[in-house]
Amino acid sequence: MYFTDRGIEELADRRGEEEVTLEWLADRLREFVDLNPEFEVPVERLATWLARLDDEEDDA
Repeated sequence: MYFTDRGIEELADRRGEEEVTLEWLADRLREFVDLNPEFEVPVERLATWLARLDDEEDDA
């Protein structure tokens, strides 16, 4: 288990029953980066990865 898995598990445990929009998630990511600018690159990479999950080019 990676260290980050603990945070992911906490998120699933605490908020796993909630439904959110991707717009809400994008707003929370922007808010997080505003408060923690040192995480701009990892958040950008995560957002880009999520946005491109269904791209056929990545499936090759």
